[in-house]
Parts: sequence; structure tokens; C-alpha cells
Amino acid sequence: MDVLLIEPEYYTKFPPLGLMKLASYHKSRGDEVKFVRGINYDLEYNPDKIEITSLFTYAWQPVHKAIEYYRKRFPDAEIELGGIYASIMPERLKSIYPFLHIHIGLFDEAERYLPNYDILNGIKKWKDWDSSLVFTSRGCIRKCPFCVVPRLEGAISPVLSNIKDYIYPGHKKIILLDNNFLASPKWKTILKELKDINMPVDFNQGLDARLIDEEKARLLADLKVASHGLTFRFAYDYLEEKSAVSNAIDMLSNYGIKRRYILIYTLYNFYDYNKAIGDTPETFLERINDVLEMKCTIYPMRFEPLDSLKKNQYVSPLWTQNQLDAIPKARRVIGYGGAFPPYDGLVNKFKNAVDFDDAFSLRPEKRTTFKR
Repeated sequence: MDVLLIEPEYYTKFPPLGLMKLASYHKSRGDEVKFVRGINYDLEYNPDKIEITSLFTYAWQPVHKAIEYYRKRFPDAEIELGGIYASIMPERLKSIYPFLHIHIGLFDEAERYLPNYDILNGIKKWKDWDSSLVFTSRGCIRKCPFCVVPRLEGAISPVLSNIKDYIYPGHKKIILLDNNFLASPKWKTILKELKDINMPVDFNQGLDARLIDEEKARLLADLKVASHGLTFRFAYDYLEEKSAVSNAIDMLSNYGIKRRYILIYTLYNFYDYNKAIGDTPETFLERINDVLEMKCTIYPMRFEPLDSLKKNQYVSPLWTQNQLDAIPKARRVIGYGGAFPPYDGLVNKFKNAVDFDDAFSLRPEKRTTFKR
């Protein structure tokens, strides 16, 4: 069978891991595989099957463009769509494209294959890619109402018995994509293996601060993370998590991890309609001050509904549009790389503010530079 794999031309930080695994899966069955990104007018191929991936729901337009173009170009080919958008909104897609085959969730048959990085050759966006993308586990033990992981991946489960077989020859870094790495039964085995492999490791989806203890902190500190400019990432989404976040940072710090190498994601603009509760501008500011007091860097994360078709349109009942607009402005003007590092000026500005509006007020037409 001739298979065409397509990544729509939306913004994404990483190459399409799912399609790369599918490429390995199909080749193991003797299929011919071709990979393209976006619309390729010069493509010389006649596929029997077309498999398209999708990302977040608000990135739906490039996905539809790809479906329509390749359906017209290859009317006899079977077209299947997978990924996040397909899994969250299959009814919408089927109502628009009745011919479309929808794959919901993971493709289990391809999960354990080494991704085929060779398909990235010739794709301009990915020509310099040199990192191995790895899931050692899927799912999560948490059921956060704002998160899609439980819906797509379910409960926590290990998917690899070792990691060394999934490091592509010549790659210079390992990017772990586990959604709750420390909750996996294999966490200790994998950490010890990562130490032996002796490559820089990026826990890209962050680590669960509530699961950090002395043993985990010690093993994490042994890895090549901070020494290679990578950060340890945690989330501080609710005020109730303050103690766990603070304890995790203290333990890593005690094992030699500098606090400036720790980044804390702070969710805002979320409202749980089932419980009629959510964060407010003032509780968001409180979390900012907590993190700055811990001498770590804050990365604000605006909540986006899982089925949003347009980014940054949702406004929580506890926020105003002006308040939401103030945060990205502050990130550009007084932040660094979209984050708020614990610089003296920033610490004092947020700490001494009388309320959220005061904290995020900016002097017009003048970029403020804080002492680092």
C-alpha cells in the first residue's frame, strides 16, 4: 500500500511524532511511505491511503485546507484524520467531511515503534532537528478539569521498558513528553537509565511537584538538565499547591539545582462551571508573588477551552478582557522571553502592587528594564 502522511501547516514546536511512528509502522508492513508538510503542489505520488494529523482545535483551518486539497487531488484515496482536534471534535469533522475516517486517541499498534526521523529529510522546517522525542508513559493520575490528557490517554501506564532503544543515532538531546513522568511505575528505572545515557534531558511537559521527594530530587539533580541550559518545569495552578511547589523547589535546590533553572507554569483565566469556582486576577497575582519569593521564573499560561475554535477568545466570568490583555503586554515589556524572572525590579513591582491592575500597569511608550 502507498501511504501519504501529512502534517498541516500550523505552528508547532516539534515535528509530528505520531506520523513518524506511523511511518515506522507502515514500513514494517512493507508499505511505501511519503511525508509532506502543508500543501504540496509538486507531489508526484499516488497514495492508496492518506493520513493527516491535527493539533489543537483552534488550529483547525490548516487541517481543513489539507483535507480539502488532498481529497480533490486524490479522490480515490482513503483519508484518515487523527490527533487532538480529531479526537475532541469528531462529530464536527464528520458533519463537514462525511468521507473522512476519524481516529480517536492513540494508535496503539504504532506506539512502541521508534519514530522514523528520516521522513523529516527535505522538510525545511525540520532540517536541523536533532532531538529524540520520547514518551515513556501515557496518561496521568490527575483529572484536572482544564486538561485534555485524561480524555486522550486515560490513566497512567508505562509504554517503554527502556529508553536507550528510542534514542535516534546522532541526536544530541532527549525530549521526554510524558504528561506525568513521576507518576509512572517506571520512573526510577528511566531516571537511572537517563543518567547512564549521559545526554541532556528536557522534561518538556513538566514534572508534578506533588510527587517530588528526596529520592526523586536527588536522581533528577544527577541528570544533564540545568547544566545544559534546560529548565525543570512545574505547574502552580491553584493556591492549594503552594506547599508542594515550594517543597519541590527546596529539595532540588538542596541538591544543587539553581532556582533560576526552575520554571513555574501559572494557569489563569480558568473557570470550572461545574463547581462555580476559578482563579481571579488577585489569586493569579498571589501565585506570581509566591513564585518570585521562591526565586524561580514564572510562565503565565492562559486557559483555552478544549473545544475552542479561535485562540484567546474565552474570558472567564472572574476576569475582564482588559485584565487578560494586560498580561501579554507585561510579558513583552517587562518580561523576558514571555516569562517573569525573579529580577529585583519585577519582584518589587509585583510585591508592592496594591492589586492586579496596579501590578500590571505599564508606563506608556517606554520599555522598562529591570536589574537582573
